[in-house]
Amino acid sequence: MAPNANTPALPESVVTSIDSSIENSPPVLTELLQLLAQYMKPEQIADVRRAYEFGAHAHSGQKRMSGEPYIHHPVSVAKILAEIRLDSPTIIAAILHDVIEDTKMAKEQLAKEFGDEVAKLVDGVSKLDQVQFKSKAEAFAASFRKMMLAMVDDIRVILIKLADRLHNMRTMGAMPLEKRRRIARETLEIYAPIAMRLGINTWRMEMQDLGFQILNPMRYRILAENVKKARGHRKEIVDKVEITVTARLEQENLPYQSIKTREKSLFSIYTKMRNRHVPYAEIMDLFALRVTVDTVDQCYRTLGVTHNIYKPVPGLFKDYIAMPKTNGYQALHTTLVGPHGIPIEVQIRTVEMNRFAESGIAAHWIYKSGEKPAVNTESRTQQWLQSVLEIQQKAGNSIEFLENVKMDLFPDEVYVFTPQGAIIELPRGGTVIDFAYAIHTDVGNHCMSARIDRRMVPLGTELENGQTVEIITHQAARPNPAWLNFVVTAKARSSIRHYLKNLTQEDSLRLGERMLNKALATYGVAIKDIPEKTLSMVLEEYKYVNLEMLLSDIGLGNRIPKLVARRIAPGEVSDEEKNALKPVKPLNIKGTEGLSVSYSRCCQPIPGDLIVGIVSAGRGVVIHRKNCKNIQEYKNHSDHRLDVEWEPDVGITFSTGLRIEVTNSRGALAQIATIISDVGCNIEKVSQEDKPGGVVSLAFMVAVKDRKMLAQVVRRIRHRKFVLKVSRQKG
Repeated sequence: MAPNANTPALPESVVTSIDSSIENSPPVLTELLQLLAQYMKPEQIADVRRAYEFGAHAHSGQKRMSGEPYIHHPVSVAKILAEIRLDSPTIIAAILHDVIEDTKMAKEQLAKEFGDEVAKLVDGVSKLDQVQFKSKAEAFAASFRKMMLAMVDDIRVILIKLADRLHNMRTMGAMPLEKRRRIARETLEIYAPIAMRLGINTWRMEMQDLGFQILNPMRYRILAENVKKARGHRKEIVDKVEITVTARLEQENLPYQSIKTREKSLFSIYTKMRNRHVPYAEIMDLFALRVTVDTVDQCYRTLGVTHNIYKPVPGLFKDYIAMPKTNGYQALHTTLVGPHGIPIEVQIRTVEMNRFAESGIAAHWIYKSGEKPAVNTESRTQQWLQSVLEIQQKAGNSIEFLENVKMDLFPDEVYVFTPQGAIIELPRGGTVIDFAYAIHTDVGNHCMSARIDRRMVPLGTELENGQTVEIITHQAARPNPAWLNFVVTAKARSSIRHYLKNLTQEDSLRLGERMLNKALATYGVAIKDIPEKTLSMVLEEYKYVNLEMLLSDIGLGNRIPKLVARRIAPGEVSDEEKNALKPVKPLNIKGTEGLSVSYSRCCQPIPGDLIVGIVSAGRGVVIHRKNCKNIQEYKNHSDHRLDVEWEPDVGITFSTGLRIEVTNSRGALAQIATIISDVGCNIEKVSQEDKPGGVVSLAFMVAVKDRKMLAQVVRRIRHRKFVLKVSRQKG
């Protein structure tokens, strides 16, 4: 990188001193010091040299698999960071980044020699080698979690790690094939997306190409050969476009900084072929034209000039200046129909945008001019880091945290609006629920329904660019486990899991207490009547720390309440005593018991049905209709059966199925759907099956309050002339 124009010239005596220091340095250090001399003060360069000597001593005798001294690797990592002009503590930490992990050096000793700042950076990059893990996957996930949390505190931790990974990818030739493939896979799944998320595209593209070459060497070689063959002809066309655009800009007196042709990376071409399922011959945009100008106004004027020369391809214009990407990237992208009908992508950006496009968050340390950058990349990065912190707080373990972060490292975004006009960025494939959690965790947790452009939509609807989304919340609404099947953002997934985990514990505790009290009622007592000594003895026997754990396990179906009641009740009760007791009322089902009470899919019970509860291990209580064939096996297992009944006013809706056979007449489906909607039911699913004799079988899944509402729907449908039969589905 060229010296910054705003960096003041060093005095001649200082320059001579630096040059002398560089000349007397070991060859591996010389190139690094030459880079640092372009922007660092002499005393900072002296500190870097001292760090080299410290690191060389610490790694003395250690060699890489290639046979070279180990110190070459950390110095090369520091050089990668120096190329983007990072500060001296980062360069020093890069040189020392393996001393805690691979030598006997302690963090405290580093702090004493180079200060707390450097010691914290090195510790953040180091793995958790002192902890024993069950598997390599768990060890990697734990180290990754530690590194990401250190990154939240100081972004330079991940910059050092990315540079470390980039140099490792460049020098993996001596490693065993399986290890190379594992590291390449990690790089493509985790580190390259992080580099992209931080906007450091130069590192990201090199990591992707190197990873592609290691994982798919044959495809890489064939693709490289094909690109080389096509390069001459395609390049000639793009060069012609470049000359034409340059001439027109000069004719219009529109100043520009540079116009360059950029070749797409092999990984980018391969990804496009794979995602679109097209052969190489159909990939036309191998080259792109990049125009760099001084101001935003000139960006839009240049766009107008290019559209006057060549026709733009409809739907392929993207304004990332008005709506920057999540990582702060800004530019105008357009695709033109070039000579011979070949599409040419044109990217237009300012000098500052170009700098941030190459270096991303690292440009925070490079930026020297008085102007503020067009986008506050640092602020955007901090927002992402804050979301990483939220993900880790809600993750159950390191592996879950790693999976959630991987999910959050998305390459493409969609931009949607709140009703107030605020822009919300989501990954492609993001749904209404993802949008709700992006606004706030509480909005997601209490999301009941939604409107897109004023029309009601299901919560799993995928969002598209430019839509306005309105979330309707209700205090009684809760996250549904089914949401985990379609959400794509890590924040939504981790928030739902966290809520459900806590909810399950609370629900199972409350339900377990109700179930045990009901079982104890047979003996004329309640939990509060059981002596403390008896409870302690039983808890010790069952190996529970406290009563809450026992009640929770009862609620989850892991303990049978009747057996527990028999164990803790004060003595046996005779038949005469039982008859003298008041009849035990069935357990009331409100529909708000949470995950500890579920409703069987085989018979789909709704309020008004006669029901029975089956205690199922791990699932709590499963509610069936009393005439359900699937519970016949429990007739002789009374301990697993639970007497239950519906609350008089349940207040929520339940899903049930309707099978309707109709003559194949025009508009039948629409009329039936209207009837169901008019009664006040929601249609959740519809399927259709053609039968012999011009009969069509329609299957509706509808949400109803109770049997009365369902009966009203059935009665109205039966009155239609084209309806042959209406029946309630059993599952």
